[in-house]
Amino acid sequence: MQNLQDYRASRDLFLPLTPEDAALRYHGGTGGGPLDFILVTGDAYVDHPSFGAALLGRLLEDAGYSMGIIPQPDWRSAEDFRILGAPRLAFLVSAGNVDSMVANYTVSGKPRRQDAYSPGGIGGRRPDRATLVYCTRIREAWKNVDIVIGGIEASLRRLAHYDFWSDKLRRSMLLDSKADLLVYGMAERAILEIAERLDRGIRAGQIRDVRGTVWKTQGEVTETDGLKMTDLPDWDLLRDPRGGKHAYAESFREQQRNTDAINGRMLTERYGPTTVVQNPPALPLETEELDRLHELPFTRTFHPDYLPHGGVPAIEEVRFSLVNNRGCFGACTFCALTYHQGRRMQARSRESLLREARLLTKLPGFKGYIHDVGGPTANFLNPSCDRQLRSGVCRDRQCIGFSPCRELRVDHREYLDTLRALRALPGVKKVFVRSGLRFDYLLMDRDETFLRELCEHHISGRLKVAPEHIATHTLEVMGKPPARVFRQFQERYASINNSLGPAFARQQLVPYFISSHPGTTLADAVELAEYFRSSRVTPEQVQDFYPTPGTLATCMYYTGLDPRPHRGKRDSAMAPVHVARTAREKGWQRALLQFRDPRNAEKVREALLAAGRQDLIGWGPACLVGPAEKGRPERHRHRDRRRDRPRNS
Repeated sequence: MQNLQDYRASRDLFLPLTPEDAALRYHGGTGGGPLDFILVTGDAYVDHPSFGAALLGRLLEDAGYSMGIIPQPDWRSAEDFRILGAPRLAFLVSAGNVDSMVANYTVSGKPRRQDAYSPGGIGGRRPDRATLVYCTRIREAWKNVDIVIGGIEASLRRLAHYDFWSDKLRRSMLLDSKADLLVYGMAERAILEIAERLDRGIRAGQIRDVRGTVWKTQGEVTETDGLKMTDLPDWDLLRDPRGGKHAYAESFREQQRNTDAINGRMLTERYGPTTVVQNPPALPLETEELDRLHELPFTRTFHPDYLPHGGVPAIEEVRFSLVNNRGCFGACTFCALTYHQGRRMQARSRESLLREARLLTKLPGFKGYIHDVGGPTANFLNPSCDRQLRSGVCRDRQCIGFSPCRELRVDHREYLDTLRALRALPGVKKVFVRSGLRFDYLLMDRDETFLRELCEHHISGRLKVAPEHIATHTLEVMGKPPARVFRQFQERYASINNSLGPAFARQQLVPYFISSHPGTTLADAVELAEYFRSSRVTPEQVQDFYPTPGTLATCMYYTGLDPRPHRGKRDSAMAPVHVARTAREKGWQRALLQFRDPRNAEKVREALLAAGRQDLIGWGPACLVGPAEKGRPERHRHRDRRRDRPRNS
């Protein structure tokens, strides 16, 4: 890191945060007119392409617009929203890289004390429902200014949605925020088109023809430019206590079916006299466009104003990492990625990644290690089949999930070539892959070269994968592969590591698991606990299901229905699913996953009795927990301290 004096002097390399910064950057320090755009964000300002505010700010500046950023303003008054004046074109508002409610609360509703996207990692710097609050304060400060909202929070709430924190449906965020326009998904194409129209004098509320946007009207909506239109259930129907949940499941199914830029339709949702209209998604960026975007002149660090606080922790995960792709054709129902980024893969070129890697080797603090080369799913690089390029992704079928499509194209060669080129660069000692990898996709590759080189060169002693569960029905609901596939991968992984020698044989496989996911019964949770017992492992990575907007699993959580047509048959949709709603059942499922923890013993016994599995309470080798012993504290009877595994398994 540069010394403090030099670093403070470098603030002119960042986008402006103050009027003085703006005057120096755009007017030679002599004042000047208003900024074209002011971007308000719930994150601290980190000038790195992994941070949305920096990415869009640099993109707009590169297109010739002047930019200012108001990061983490004090929302208790309108003063911070006046600091840069009123923009010439619009305020751009985002809650930040993380949904504000997820950033502020755990799944159990407890406030988080830490926030990696805030100075010093201290929580509480962004309000609940930050997008709504920021828009309210902007309206207080500037009555007639245009407001365009976007980012993950607005994108996932672009239409009527279930809100876990209030346990009710909420309207489109476009309406509740009183913004003029909403941008969803990856916003680069949309924001440049919006900027061009604003610059021509068109108000944001009058922009109706930009892909990747949501707008509102009190007039009639008709199909235009050959685009087909689908009417979603209206707000009154969604709130109907008799059929509202079924209507919401139907609505979300249609939203899921229209996330592709090629075959996606316009969607309309009525709220009394007002209609909210979602235009089809923006077209994906081509490789050259994605390359150029990531090679804009980022400083790749946090703003010097945060030095007294020790910086912004979130930069540490990405400072020496490379983003290789975006999008995902996985079918995980608990993930909002396909709703936000779409299923069509977009990837950067090897040459661009090499240029960025050479830049990393010259940064202060680089010690020879590239921490990651990946994206949402590291080993998804190209479209899953050729048909996608012609007619878009299938509307009622998934590429990969419990049963992969026969048209799925499996190829790791391009990714492997990139990793080989990166690890051959002067100054690079090691290139790691820490982004998620689909182990089922790895197994489908008949050529083991990539998996072998992954084990040999790109793992830092542990490979994290996400089987999520073991029970067949639960995995089907989750959109994950059958348990046998995970077991096959475990065997393949161990075999390759053993063949590489004793040093590699110690490399671990760390699986992630989810408790209380919709579709998971108490019997399923017991089955997973029995798997842990029999496989002699104690899970490290366990999390409770968190119902966040934009996921199919959250729709299931709210409605108790699976809206997907199974095996492509539309009349098979709306199957009921079990949902663990009470704190008691959720606690039971979580305790079963960690049954070896003595603190969970009583809950494990309760869960086994409720599931009718008294046979698992006792001292035998198949038991999960011993009987209650009055007057004696719980202790870990089954733990072999030397091997960290149950003695009798």
